[in-house]
Amino acid sequence: MCGIAGFVERDATGALEDREQLVRRMCHVIRHRGPDDEGYFVEDGVALGMRRLSIIDLAGGHQPIRNEDGSIWVVFNGEIYNYRELRQELAARGHQFTTDTDTETIVHAYEEWRDGAFSRLRGMFGIALWDARARTLLLARDRVGIKPLHYADVNGCLYFGSEIKSILAAPDVDRTLNPAALEHYLTFLYTPQDDSIFEGVRKLPPGHLLKWTGGQVVIKRYWQLPAAESFKGSFDDAREQLTDVLADAVRSHLVSDVPLGALLSGGIDSSLVVALMARAASRVKTFSIGFDEPAFDELDAARVVASHFGTDHHEMIVRPDAMKIVDDLVEHFDEPFGDSSAIPTWYVSQMARRHVTVVLSGDGGDELFGGYDRYLPHPRVARFDATVGAIGKRAASAVWRVLPHGAKGKNFLRHVAQDAAGRYLDSIRFFQADEIDSLFTRELRRSVDSRQLPDAWERFERFRALSWPSQMMRFDFETYLPEDVLTKVDRMSMAHSIESRVPILDHEVVTFAASLPSAMKIDGTERKRILKAAAATVLPPSVLAKPKQGFGVPIGNWFRGRLRNMVQDVLESPRTIQRGYFEKTFVDRLLREHLSARRDHTLRLWQLLMFELWHRTYLDRPAAENARGSSLPLNRSALPQKDNPAASGCASTASHARF
Repeated sequence: MCGIAGFVERDATGALEDREQLVRRMCHVIRHRGPDDEGYFVEDGVALGMRRLSIIDLAGGHQPIRNEDGSIWVVFNGEIYNYRELRQELAARGHQFTTDTDTETIVHAYEEWRDGAFSRLRGMFGIALWDARARTLLLARDRVGIKPLHYADVNGCLYFGSEIKSILAAPDVDRTLNPAALEHYLTFLYTPQDDSIFEGVRKLPPGHLLKWTGGQVVIKRYWQLPAAESFKGSFDDAREQLTDVLADAVRSHLVSDVPLGALLSGGIDSSLVVALMARAASRVKTFSIGFDEPAFDELDAARVVASHFGTDHHEMIVRPDAMKIVDDLVEHFDEPFGDSSAIPTWYVSQMARRHVTVVLSGDGGDELFGGYDRYLPHPRVARFDATVGAIGKRAASAVWRVLPHGAKGKNFLRHVAQDAAGRYLDSIRFFQADEIDSLFTRELRRSVDSRQLPDAWERFERFRALSWPSQMMRFDFETYLPEDVLTKVDRMSMAHSIESRVPILDHEVVTFAASLPSAMKIDGTERKRILKAAAATVLPPSVLAKPKQGFGVPIGNWFRGRLRNMVQDVLESPRTIQRGYFEKTFVDRLLREHLSARRDHTLRLWQLLMFELWHRTYLDRPAAENARGSSLPLNRSALPQKDNPAASGCASTASHARF
């Protein structure tokens, strides 16, 4: 597990020492991802760097790693679980290995299979590979998006990094706020899959390759979630096969030369992972988080599992003073991130790091096997459809638009007025489109008038032949899972230099789960039917009977109590208001309604709070440093203009970005 960063130039100018200084700076700001080692490859036109968290081949796994003649170099973030099998196959074909690390397998796999190498990798990864003969840089991200990879294409220079802060260490990357990404963030809690909050920075989507040659960038998909549910066996056949593929995935994810454990919430997914770990390994270390408020606490359930499997169990209680880490959250996400469950994820990672270097988690079970409440028909909506039908939908469409914000029944009428896909999107939005119109100032609305949110309808169209529950699960798998769940786990675990692995998202498990019809996952009001059947062979009955409980935080209650002054001080400060992004009257209304307990605006207020704190950290602070004469100009006014011929190539200004 590592952090990677670097750049490649179309027109190489300047000294090698300047390039090395820049790539070292890009890696220094992500040293938390790899505190054990660092390594660099720099020559005319290219610089690759890495920070290493040593997991496999502790002595020989130093990166970058090259092939026999030095024509191919790789830096890599992640783990390849089938590297030993690939190594044997490649050695039989004549490839020479000098280490026992999984990284070297990538080098020789590319030599043998070129772009086809990445579809042979079983694991999680963000890879940067330099092919010196072809003068080509190749970036690759794993199928599901477990590991991040960002890039910026600037005047013939391509910067890349595991985290955005590496790219921002370069002085010519545009930090300007991306209004369309802000709209997406306020709608879904996170920024778009192939974009970012910064105009100049983008994400490489999961299952994609980026190829840079001579300043030209080509992006292509190498893997996609199968669209067909092809399984033909019985339910019992599916249960047996699922049990086998899950056990194999967990077993493969235990490869490590350092201590490992598991994050245990007490729910089915993480409990099943712990059960399969206990079967395959010696005593397991488990880590759990709880709260003083019973509605949010799962420690009792986690203790049952820990006791049943005899784990070395550790736990802690998160209280309102946990908010003292909010500035750390902002620093590590690089973008506004609206999921408040980042707080307990931070603390459980911090606790686990005192005992282990690798943890397994149960993420992915809800999206693959139908775990969310929203996958079930809402009784009130079902009654509406059965009672009034198409005429009622048309009436609802006309009425909700004229009702004021907060009017009783407006949200319900807006919801039922739409088709199935529209209803689903409505159910997962946090600020609705009409509310964003009221929230944004006129100036900000003008900047997004010609933009649209990514076309979610196309995702539903690709899966239109499947049942409606399958369409919803696949939509979440391709959006919410990588951009929210996996982003949260990666940033919070790596903030503490700990590797988090997700065996339920092993691509063999994903492919098998996608082949199952939705009736095996959701039956009436029962969710995760097939996963529960597999888990029933290894878990205590009480775990299976436990109602689903999300990894939530009682932050709404904290906002009305000990954190009331904090949220008001930030959102009502002149500094926040004078930015001109949001209408003060709308924000004041949200605060008033929440603090008086008339309505619950917990996540909306959290979104606004995190955006403002992000703005102060990533836009205000660098601008202030530049105004004081910093040698690293990071605000837009100090950037070279894109139509200035003198601005071509990578900027290698020797200075240090403070994060």
